[in-house]
Amino acid sequence: MHSYPLSLSFKMIAISPQVRVADSTGRLIMYVRQKAFKLREDVTVYSDEQQRFELLRIKADRIIDVSATYTIRDRSDQVVGAVRGQGIRSLWRRSFAILDSAGQEIGSIVEDNPWVKVVDGVVGELPLVGWIAAMFINPAYTVTFRGAPTLHLVKKPSFLERHFEVQRLADVTESDEQLLLASLLMMLLLVRGTG
Repeated sequence: MHSYPLSLSFKMIAISPQVRVADSTGRLIMYVRQKAFKLREDVTVYSDEQQRFELLRIKADRIIDVSATYTIRDRSDQVVGAVRGQGIRSLWRRSFAILDSAGQEIGSIVEDNPWVKVVDGVVGELPLVGWIAAMFINPAYTVTFRGAPTLHLVKKPSFLERHFEVQRLADVTESDEQLLLASLLMMLLLVRGTG
């Protein structure tokens, strides 16, 4: 188990999106570097910034689709689970299903307040105002696992990078925690432009 809260930071101005995940002591626990210019999402999660030790690999089952399934595999290439966009349901309130290795839904990631996305979509398109507004428009997401709220993710005010904080609401096993964090990372990579 990691020491919570976790902090996630995204470099927004980069050819290949990068995410650092650190525990409450500042120790790096995950580093993500998404491959640039890929039609089909392909994300590798490492334990360090030097990318020496691969933890997980996340790949989409199809090219750009709101209902795509992103399969999460461990370093031995075994499927540990998946995260899937909820398609039309996500138009109003972003939501993603978390699946186990057999493809059964075991959890979800749901946006707490859909109005934040609406305001961000309108204001975010205005030159300069959108950059300033990004500091104050802070969406939050709740991760439910096996029927219980388990993690809570909140965007923190930030300007050139995106910063998020993850709070643990309930205890889970280490392998379940890894699946939930990988699902959150993939969701954030998909919605990174708007938080």
